[in-house]
Amino acid sequence: MQTAITPRNASGNISFMWNSQLRPDDPTPGYVAVLYFAELQSLPSNAVRQFYINLNGELWYRSYSPHYLFADTLHSLSPMRDYAQYNFSINATTNSTLPPIINAVEVFSVISTTNVGTDSQDVYAITAIKEMYRVQKNWMGDPCGPKTLKWDGLTCSYAISSTPRITRVNISLSGLDGDISSSFANLKAIQYLNLSHNNLTGSVPDTLSQLPSLTVLDLTGNQLSGSIPQGLLKKSQDGSLNLRYGNNPNLCTNADSCHTVKEKSKLAVYIAVPVVLVVVIGLLVALLFYFLMSRKQQGPTKNTVKPQNETPVSHVPTGGTYVQSSLQLAENRRYTYKELKMITNNFQRVLGRGGFGKVYNGFLEDGTQVAVKLRSDSSNQGVKEFLAEAQILTRIHHKNLVSIIGYCKDGEYMALVYEYMSEGTLQEHIAGNGRNRRYLTWKQRLRIALESAQGLEYLHKGCNPPLIHRDVKATNILLDTKLEAKIADFGLSKTFNRDNEAHISTNTLVGTPGYVDPEYQATMQPTTKSDVYSFGVVLLELITGRQAILSDPEPTSIIHWVRQRLARGNIEDVVDVRMRGDYDINGVWKAAEIALKSTMQVSAQRPTMTDVVGQLQECLQLEEGRTGGDATGSSRDPSSGYNAYATDGQSAIDVSQSSSAFEMEHNFGRAPRMGIGPAAR
Repeated sequence: MQTAITPRNASGNISFMWNSQLRPDDPTPGYVAVLYFAELQSLPSNAVRQFYINLNGELWYRSYSPHYLFADTLHSLSPMRDYAQYNFSINATTNSTLPPIINAVEVFSVISTTNVGTDSQDVYAITAIKEMYRVQKNWMGDPCGPKTLKWDGLTCSYAISSTPRITRVNISLSGLDGDISSSFANLKAIQYLNLSHNNLTGSVPDTLSQLPSLTVLDLTGNQLSGSIPQGLLKKSQDGSLNLRYGNNPNLCTNADSCHTVKEKSKLAVYIAVPVVLVVVIGLLVALLFYFLMSRKQQGPTKNTVKPQNETPVSHVPTGGTYVQSSLQLAENRRYTYKELKMITNNFQRVLGRGGFGKVYNGFLEDGTQVAVKLRSDSSNQGVKEFLAEAQILTRIHHKNLVSIIGYCKDGEYMALVYEYMSEGTLQEHIAGNGRNRRYLTWKQRLRIALESAQGLEYLHKGCNPPLIHRDVKATNILLDTKLEAKIADFGLSKTFNRDNEAHISTNTLVGTPGYVDPEYQATMQPTTKSDVYSFGVVLLELITGRQAILSDPEPTSIIHWVRQRLARGNIEDVVDVRMRGDYDINGVWKAAEIALKSTMQVSAQRPTMTDVVGQLQECLQLEEGRTGGDATGSSRDPSSGYNAYATDGQSAIDVSQSSSAFEMEHNFGRAPRMGIGPAAR
C-alpha cells in the first residue's frame, strides 16, 4: 500500500485482465476481485481524484475517491462467474482533475467445498480427542478439508465416491496426559496411530484391537500400566499390526508378569516405609535438640522488630546522608521505621506522591539508591492494599516489573522499599518534564511501550496465579537510566483463576479516570482485557503526547479524540508534533491501530497482551529498518504506461507492465474480506 500507479497520460485509464480457467469439476469457476486504494499524494484543495470502474464494459463501481494515506478496498459481494475473460478498467470521472490510481489487486479463485466434508463419525471422534487432551495444534474447521488445510498430524483419504476419512493420526510429542481416549476406537478407517512420547497413563483399551484397518500403533515413551490387550498382542504376533510399546515401565504383555511386578512393588513398599519412618523420626529429634540448645544460648527474646534473615545493622552517617552497613538484600527483608529514617536521611527528599503516600529518596550501605514509599495517614489505600502489594512484589520477578527490596510494617508505619528508577515516570517524559527535559523519540516510545506490554504479559501469563494490575497508567510506568520501562504500583492488583474465567468479581471500582475499562465499570468484573484497555490509552498518550483526558475545549477522552481525527485518514493530525516527523509512518499507523483495538468498548474485541507484544515488536522493526530520505515523486520507466508513486520516506517502486493491460496469477490461498459489494471497507 506504500506504492501506487496512475496512467502516464492524464486522460488515460488503468486496465487489467485475467482469463477464466475451466476445471472438470467446475465448468463455471468463480472469482473474487479485491482492489486496494490509498491516496499517496497530498493534494491541493482545488485538485480532485475521482474515478469509476467497469467490468467487461459494464459499470462495476460508480464513483470513488481514495483518502490520503488511508488503506481502503473495493470488492465483490459474491463470486463473479460466466465470463471467459475478466477485463477491468478504472476511468476518471468528468469531475476529476487527476487520473485514476490503484495500489494493489488480488484475485481469488473460488473452490467449491460442497459435499466434501470429512466423515461425520470421524469428525465427532477427532473433535472429542481434541477437547479431551486440549491439543495445542492448528486443529480448526473441517479435519480433512480442504486438502491443503487439513489438521496438523492427520492424513486423510479422498475417494471420489465417498467423503474423506481420517487414515493416520500422529500426535507424538504433543503433551497429552490422562487415559487413552475411547474416541480413538471410533476412527474406523485409521491405519496408523502414533501416541508416542506423551504422558499417557492407565491401561491400553481393548477397543483399539477392534479397529479393522489399524496396521501401526505406537505407544512408546508413556506411563501406561497393566497388560496389553490380547487382541492387540494377537495381531502383533500374526504380523497384521506393528505394535510399539517400549519405555512404559509398568506395561506388560501378560497377567502373570504384571502380577510379579505388583508383588515386587508391594515388597519394596513394605521394606521402604519403616526405613523412612525411622530416618524421619531421627531427624525430628535432632532438630528439636538443636532448637532447644539455640534458645538456651540466646536467652529470653525481646518484643522488638528486627530485620528478617539479617544480622543486626549499625548505621553511620556518610556525607550528610545516613546509610546502612553490611546489608545483604533479600526480597522479603523487613525494616523498622527507625531504619527507614536513616536510609532516607529523615525522609528528606521527596521523589513523588501517589494515592498511597509520598515516595522518598534513600541510600543503602553499599551506595545503592532506593525509593521508599511511605503510607500516609490520609492514604485511601489501607493495610489490605499494602499487604497485597508487598506479597505480590515478593513473588514476581521480571525485567519489566519494578523490584521490591524490602518493606516496613512497624506499628502504624507501613512502607515499601523499591529499586530506584532514576528517570521517573513515563507521564513526566510524555509531558516533556523528564529529568533531561528532552522529548522522547518515536523509537524510544516504541521500546517503552513494548517493555511495558511485556511486563503486563508476564502478569497475565507468567504468574501463578495470574494477576490483573487494574491501575495501568503512564504514572505507574517508571524508567531507569537507560529509559527501560518497568510497571509499578501493584496495590490494586488482583489474582484470578485462569482455569475458570479470566475475570474476578469486586465490590469496588478502582483505577484512574481516563484509563478505566468501560466494561469493567459496568460489570464490576475486571479482566485481563481491562489491563489491555488501560495500556491502549497509554499507547495513545505515547503516540500523541497528550493526556488520557483532554480538557480543551471541553473534557474529552483521548480515544474519542484520536478516532475522530484518524477517520479523516491523516495520521499526522494525531502524532506528537514534537517528534518533528522523525518516524516510520507505517509503524505509527500500526501502533495507532493496536491502541484503538485495545480500547474497543467490548473486551472480546480487544487483543491479548501477548498479541499486543507481537504487534509492537513489528512496529519497532519497522522503525529500526527505516532508511530515512525523502523519496516522494514518480518513477519514469520508459517501458511502463503508468507513473509509480510512493509515500514519504519510501522509495518509488519501478512498475514495468504493458501500457494496455497486465495479467495476474489468480490461484491465491487467502480468502478476501467479504462485505456488501462492490463496496468500500
